Order: sequence, then structure tokens, then C-alpha cells
Amino acid sequence: MPDENPTRVDAGELWMAQRAIILQLLRDDHPERWTRPELEAKIDDIEQQALVSALAILALEGVALLDDEAIWASPCARHMDALELVSI
Repeated sequence: MPDENPTRVDAGELWMAQRAIILQLLRDDHPERWTRPELEAKIDDIEQQALVSALAILALEGVALLDDEAIWASPCARHMDALELVSI
């Protein structure tokens, strides 16, 4: 039987989407702020709904910051990365 809720995101995919997003946001070969299209282009192997949900969770948890134009890692996430606590 097909999934009754097509917008529901698998927990594993959501976990992977969050990791993929934060790893992109912490790259040092890109400006700190990303646009949604830039981020989506770099993470093209994850479903759109998973990316949307993952961004919402990261923002809610204070890991990523969002405004109408951009997405960027929070100062806390950047500090943890500088302490080498964020890894692949």
C-alpha cells in the first residue's frame, strides 16, 4: 500500500539531510551565507521535502540561521567546528 502521507520524511533521510546541510554551511571555501538555490544545488541527492524539514529543524535548534535571502551556520556551530568537534 502506498504511503498515505507523501510529505512525511523518513527519519534516516532527515538525519542525513541535516548533516549534509551543516557540513555545507561550515565549508571554508564558500562565503558564510548560502542562498537556498546554492545549497539545494550542492545537496542534490536528497529529496526537497527532507531539505526543507532539515532546515526547519536546524533553525529551531539554533544550529543554522535563516532569513528571507540566506542560510548560514550559527556562531555556536562555527565555534564547535573551530574546536574540531564537527567532523564527517
